[in-house]
Amino acid sequence: MSDPLVLIPARLAATRLPNKPLADIAGEPMIVHVWRRAVEAGIGPVVVATDTPEIVQVIEAVGGLAVLTRPDHPSGSDRLAEALEAVDPEGRHDVVVNVQGDLPTIDPGIIGAAILPLADRTVDIVTLCAPITDLEEADNPNVVKLVGHEVGPRRLRALYFTRARAPYGPGPLWHHIGLYAYRRKALTRFVALPPGELETREKLEQLRALEAGMRIDAVVVDDLPLGVDTPADLEKARALMQRRRLN
Repeated sequence: MSDPLVLIPARLAATRLPNKPLADIAGEPMIVHVWRRAVEAGIGPVVVATDTPEIVQVIEAVGGLAVLTRPDHPSGSDRLAEALEAVDPEGRHDVVVNVQGDLPTIDPGIIGAAILPLADRTVDIVTLCAPITDLEEADNPNVVKLVGHEVGPRRLRALYFTRARAPYGPGPLWHHIGLYAYRRKALTRFVALPPGELETREKLEQLRALEAGMRIDAVVVDDLPLGVDTPADLEKARALMQRRRLN
């Protein structure tokens, strides 16, 4: 593999938390914190892909790189693909890591862990998961579950993703974390596919890849990063960042 390229899609149009990427956390916009965590992972160049000039400005103000993309992309993956061609038209990077723009407190170490299974040439996409320890999460449709089987230490092969509690019976349940490492060819193939039947039903984009026969492996991590989707999540992120700075 060549050095990976880390892309962070970010757009302002969020229904539950307007202007989310620019929300202040400890004196800096949230998207800047995500950019910093991705840089700290140390696995390759980091670029923010956005449809908003204000986001480009705040990233460039801290010395980062951001690119403007079309505002009408149906998904973050499509925004990723456009940004990839803009940043690396020569195809130097054959691995693309997609870090969601609403994970300001993510551990940089798990960003780096996501690329390791791509050493296996049969793997197209890698993602992350963490054990579900709260039984309320198991039945919460907003918590996406990964169903898979073990293929190595702290590594699963994903067989399905669902909002339902699954699989049935005793054993661990896995909370899916929406960070992805793609082979470049896999990302190109993925965004060219039409939406899948199960994807449409579950409203989970990653099912499109499984329906098309692509292989997704998952790295098991201990800590579930805080995703900021609501004002309450934002306050949690602010409190967590404050505690880290005090310590």
